[in-house]
Amino acid sequence: MKIGFFGVGHMGGPMAANLVKAGHEVTAFDLVPELLKTAVEQGAKAAGSAAQAVQGAEVVISMLPSAGAVRGLYLGEDGVLQHIDPSALIIDCSTIDADTARDVAGMAKEQGRVMIDAPVSGGVGGAKAGSLTFICGGETQAIDQARPVLECMGAQVFRAGDNGAGQLAKICNNMLLAIHMIGTAEALQMGADHGLDPAVLSDIMKASSGDNWSLDKYNPWPGVMENVPSSKDYEGGFAVKLMNKDLGLALQAALSSQSATPMGNLAKSLYAAHGNHGYSDKDFSSIQRFFRHKERNE
Repeated sequence: MKIGFFGVGHMGGPMAANLVKAGHEVTAFDLVPELLKTAVEQGAKAAGSAAQAVQGAEVVISMLPSAGAVRGLYLGEDGVLQHIDPSALIIDCSTIDADTARDVAGMAKEQGRVMIDAPVSGGVGGAKAGSLTFICGGETQAIDQARPVLECMGAQVFRAGDNGAGQLAKICNNMLLAIHMIGTAEALQMGADHGLDPAVLSDIMKASSGDNWSLDKYNPWPGVMENVPSSKDYEGGFAVKLMNKDLGLALQAALSSQSATPMGNLAKSLYAAHGNHGYSDKDFSSIQRFFRHKERNE
C-alpha cells in the first residue's frame, strides 16, 4: 500500500521502517531533516512538504509529540486533511488528549474522511521489534481496515471504543506505568540501603506478589537487566518529559470526570521534580536516581 507517514522520530522512525520491511511504499515527512534522512536510509521516500506526503496515499499515519502538532498538521492554515484522498484511512498514533482526537476525527468526518486514534504502548524497543500494542478509538469497520497495517508494526490491536477512547485507555495505562515504576524504584532503593543485592531482590520480587512490568521487563536499577535504558545511563527509551506530558493528560482527564487519582497526582509531582533535577531527557526509569541519598539531599 502507499502510506504517508508524519513524524519519524524515536518511535515513528522504527514504525515507518517496519512498514517498509513489510513491503509497503512509505513516503515520510518530518520537520527535522536528520530524522527524515534516517528514514530514507531505512527505505522510505522523503516528501518535500506535508501535502506531498499524502499524494496518492491509501493510508496516512501520524506519530507526533503533542495535540498542537496534530491540530496543526491536519487542520492548520495549510492542513493536510484537505489534501488526503477521501478513500484513504487516517491513523493518528500520537498520544494526545481525547478531546483533540475527537475534534480532529470529527472534522475529518465532516469532510468525508475516516480517522481513528491509535496511540501505542511498548516504547522504542517495541517500535524497533514491531511488537507494539495499538490502543484504538474509532468505528469498528475503520479499525478492522487499519488492522493489517498496524500489525506490520505491532503484535496487538485493541478497540477501546469510539474516537478518543484509544487516547483515554492509553492515558490510564501510562498513569499506572508511572505508579508501578516509582514503586519498583523505591523498593529496590530501600533494599539496597539495607545491603541487599538489587539483582537478587529483583528475582525475589518477580517470583512474589510484587511482580510487575517495570520489574520484569524494564528494571530501573543499573546493571540488573541488559538492553534497557537503566544499563545505558538511562539514554533512549521513553523520556521523563514525555511521561510528564502523559501524566498531565491523565490529571486533565481525571478532573473532567471528577475521578479520584491520588497516586496519579503523586506520580506527576515526583516526575515533575525529577525532570527539574536535570533528567527531563533521560528515560523515565531514571526515577530510580530520585531515591538515592545523594539525589535527595541535593
